[in-house]
Amino acid sequence: MKKKAILGTLTLVLVVLTLNFVKIHHEETMIKETLLEGYVHGAFNELNPEAMQSTFHEDFAIFSPGKEGAISRYPINIWVENTKKQKSNPNFDASKNKWDHKFKAVKVAGHAAMVELELHKDGNHVFTDYLSLLKFEDEWKVVAKVYHRHQ
Repeated sequence: MKKKAILGTLTLVLVVLTLNFVKIHHEETMIKETLLEGYVHGAFNELNPEAMQSTFHEDFAIFSPGKEGAISRYPINIWVENTKKQKSNPNFDASKNKWDHKFKAVKVAGHAAMVELELHKDGNHVFTDYLSLLKFEDEWKVVAKVYHRHQ
């Protein structure tokens, strides 16, 4: 009787752990797909402002160090407008605008997530980005970014 109870408990624990793993893996996959479409391709490779707007929350901003300890804030609406201008520039050559990416980490806790993403251009590691995401109903939105530009 005691062995059956232990076996039953272990089976239940295994089922719960498996379901949790599957759910987290599903969320990580959704996050990566969101970032590929609206960030890697939207903001970098294809310069797709519509994809950016669907990926980033309207209150999104890029945060970086400013002068005298201040924080510089670059909001999504300005980034989208600058992307539109860059894409419409007659000198813009999409074939030369190829960025590679590497997901270094994707961490999910309920409706919050953090992604560490590297961006490479012409074989050079240019950016390491740290993206914060929140899940709204059934979709993930990027809400903040901090980054390091490699020299």
